[in-house]
Amino acid sequence: MQKRQLGPCVTYFPQPTSIITSTDISGTANLMTASWVGIVSKTPPTMAVSLNKGRKTYKNITQSGEFVVNMVPASLAVEADYCGIRSGHRDDKLEETGLSLEPAEIVKVPMLVESPLNVECRLSQEIDLGDYRLLIAEVLQIHAAESAYTLDEKIDVRRFDPLVYLGGVREYWDLGNKRADAYSDGKRLIGGKE
Repeated sequence: MQKRQLGPCVTYFPQPTSIITSTDISGTANLMTASWVGIVSKTPPTMAVSLNKGRKTYKNITQSGEFVVNMVPASLAVEADYCGIRSGHRDDKLEETGLSLEPAEIVKVPMLVESPLNVECRLSQEIDLGDYRLLIAEVLQIHAAESAYTLDEKIDVRRFDPLVYLGGVREYWDLGNKRADAYSDGKRLIGGKE
């Protein structure tokens, strides 16, 4: 396969699209779309978020020590883009998007109602990355929409319909079809080597 060198840049995709909810010291909620978000440890359950230090969300999180990561379904691509290109310093993103909030179980920061998956987080560490800060957070609770469960209590991921961001081309996409079962289908290549 012939490849083209892109140099050191942030073109790596797809990335999950998340809306981070945070609150300022007066308790006013803010929404911010972020794609540099992910689970970074299973034991203990840990999430990392990379934010520009000039963002209102960064200030809110470092002051309160809490935030919620809300998975964005593909149906909210326009609202997610708005929450990423507008500043909470100037705009009321809840009013402009029509999105709504509900209380979280553990943290004081609210969750996005329209999100099929919400992750309550508590800040545990911060790493300086130039203009950005990598925020490492303990996962306290995860909320999954009842509608994502089948009658036999299994999660049907198609019902989450996650939106992904392609940073290099600045596009949002939904996911296609399942291609394999993790920790299972790869075993076909092992043969008798175990």
